[in-house]
Amino acid sequence: MKPAAFLYSYAKPYRLKILLATIFMLVSSGLNVLPPYLFKSVVDDVLISRNTLMLNIICVLVIVIFGIKAVTMYLQRYYMNEAGQGVVMDIRNALYDHMMRMKLGTIYASRTGDLMSRITGDASTLQNIVTSTFIDLMFNLVTFTGMFAFIIYINWKLTCLIVIVLPFVGLLLSFAGKKLRIAGHNVQEHLADITATAQEAFSAVRVVRSFANEDEELERFRIAGKGNYDALLKAVSVQGILAGVIEVFLIFALAVVFWVGGRSVIYGDLTPGELISFTGYIAFMVQPIRSVMNSMSYIQTGIASTERICAILNIPVEDDTHGHEHIAIKGNISFRDVSFSYDTQEILHGINIDVEAGGKIAIVGPTGSGKSTIADLIPRFYEPSSGKILIDGTDISEFGLKDLRRQIGIVPQECILMRGTIAFNIAYGMGEIDMARVREAAEIADISAFIESLPEGYDTLVGERGVTLSGGQRQRIAIARAVIRDPRILILDEATSSLDTASELAVQKALNQAMKGRTSIIIAHRLSTIRNADRIYVLRDGRFIEAGTHDELIAMGGLYAELYGTKLAYGTKLAYGNL
Repeated sequence: MKPAAFLYSYAKPYRLKILLATIFMLVSSGLNVLPPYLFKSVVDDVLISRNTLMLNIICVLVIVIFGIKAVTMYLQRYYMNEAGQGVVMDIRNALYDHMMRMKLGTIYASRTGDLMSRITGDASTLQNIVTSTFIDLMFNLVTFTGMFAFIIYINWKLTCLIVIVLPFVGLLLSFAGKKLRIAGHNVQEHLADITATAQEAFSAVRVVRSFANEDEELERFRIAGKGNYDALLKAVSVQGILAGVIEVFLIFALAVVFWVGGRSVIYGDLTPGELISFTGYIAFMVQPIRSVMNSMSYIQTGIASTERICAILNIPVEDDTHGHEHIAIKGNISFRDVSFSYDTQEILHGINIDVEAGGKIAIVGPTGSGKSTIADLIPRFYEPSSGKILIDGTDISEFGLKDLRRQIGIVPQECILMRGTIAFNIAYGMGEIDMARVREAAEIADISAFIESLPEGYDTLVGERGVTLSGGQRQRIAIARAVIRDPRILILDEATSSLDTASELAVQKALNQAMKGRTSIIIAHRLSTIRNADRIYVLRDGRFIEAGTHDELIAMGGLYAELYGTKLAYGTKLAYGNL
């Protein structure tokens, strides 16, 4: 969709306010055209004719004109800002909603800072264009048109001298518009790079400091800032050269008009008032043209921002149009020859799994073997390249995405909490907080005693990403968040791998309680979590190479036994050895 059509689609709900703003703008700019014409009456009807009545009338007219102009300008800006702010608010909301629904692969492949810059930087640029620059452009265009009409009325022959210059101005505008659009794209791209660089550094500030890498991060930020600086200077340079060249053309035209018009006054073909009024209009026309130049520059940047926003909105989102809602599941899961590829790289090859409702299986294997990808396929974060995944005998593609995911609880390795209270985090996604269910979930997660020991209890605020809590406490809150809906399927994606032994004991107790009566898929390294699974699958390079119980796999003497033995050789405790 082209930028103009895109903006029009969002402006339609505000067309009445835009119409009112346009009417007041026309009145205001029309009144702005009148003062130079009054110069003619001042010279011809007052100074030369010595008419005091006309002097009084002109003075009153000036007061009335500028009084009405002030009122109409206020109303014009108020209604245009009301409409413009609404348009940009709707665009920003649509952009955020679209980003939240994009496929995970697309999100993970994008820089978070770049996505954020579309919502903040590009939307803010568009906001300034719609609410301010567009108004100024229309006001000055109408003012210029009105003044041009008056100089034709005053003397069409002199006007022809001005018309000769206009084609050159038009060519310059066309040429500069393309340059300014390219420059606008570069400015926004480099601004997004600044945002992304800063966001990455702040989100990993502990890593930065632990490696004493502040100076290197500052250098990255400086490089990004220098790119934005250079792009801005190039845009300003194009804009400045354009404004200067056009002004030279207009001043040259003014000089020619004054020379020809002066001779016409001398020979009686033109009155002194008409010449002063005509040259006054030419002089006054310089400002609208200069303002149009500036507005064109900003609008080209706005077009670049609009194109960047449209590029995001054109990215496909998760397809939830064919799924059936409100299908209650029991928890039987089957993988039938499932393969998965990301871009051209095949991650999983012919995966087959069967787990009965209430059963517990574990998937282990070296880092990068595809364990977490299997977990991500069940809630349809990704779609298999081939094969089928069935729940209770029904292909998961037939479930509505939201309905499916509400019946699956996930406890990830990195537990990220939202800024808010503990109760809010446990009940996240539930809508209205039901404290009875929150407390019940906290009991299952074995975190209720700790929460109630806090001064504010469940109303205690946690910091961004939950940094005010320990790793074990965050993980148990994540367990409570996963079980509060009473899901039939529970996915534990290396839920204890980042914890120390003491924290793992508390979390493992909570996990054992949470898994009761639920189909459990355990992606784990630690034996404390997987050794009691009904069946353990060993994954390497995207393929299952072993399957069985813990004892059966040890007896096989394969990869599972090798990894198990390796950890023992390093003195790792049997109950908590890493696989």
